[in-house]
Amino acid sequence: MAIPNLMGPIQEIVGKYNLKPIATLVTHGHLDHTFTVQPLSDKYEIPAYIHSADRKTLGDPFRILTKNGPIELILKEMGVTKFSEPREVREVSDLLTLSIAGFDITVHHAPGHTTGSAVFVVNDEYLLSGDVLFAGAIGRTDLPSGSSADMKKSLEKKILPLSDELIVLPGHGPQSTIGRERKNNPYLQRSFLDSPSMKGE
Repeated sequence: MAIPNLMGPIQEIVGKYNLKPIATLVTHGHLDHTFTVQPLSDKYEIPAYIHSADRKTLGDPFRILTKNGPIELILKEMGVTKFSEPREVREVSDLLTLSIAGFDITVHHAPGHTTGSAVFVVNDEYLLSGDVLFAGAIGRTDLPSGSSADMKKSLEKKILPLSDELIVLPGHGPQSTIGRERKNNPYLQRSFLDSPSMKGE
């Protein structure tokens, strides 16, 4: 898990295309997805949306990092020991609908990768799947607050019912569609979904 500070590239794109950031959507509380949330949100004075179960990770990402794991050690070597929430944080919950910049966004709470993992359906066209669903894979469930059993429930109840035409924009890797993943992703097949969940998977 890399820890990118994306402020530079984001500011470059915002300036190049004369964009106006409106909000930050946070799919879950892992640092590779939250490291830039506070500076980005505060610079542009925009709210950060995150599921209530992962909100505390914005100010304390160490709570879901492996104790003395590589990321924690890298952060300590960099002298990074404290984090802050953005000035404005808005908690989201399952099936909440947001209207942001002309987009209708539906929140689906999908725990498994973390307790507060969420995916966002945008205008019934796109799925911002975070680390719940990748092209051909899913997010790991063996980190603190992850759960293999919860992930299987989320895949079955939140991902499989979605329209085949939805374009999947995952947290890592190439885009896909729900239809393609339904057909080819081994983690969306009954053989996986019906298999026993082992603790620590």
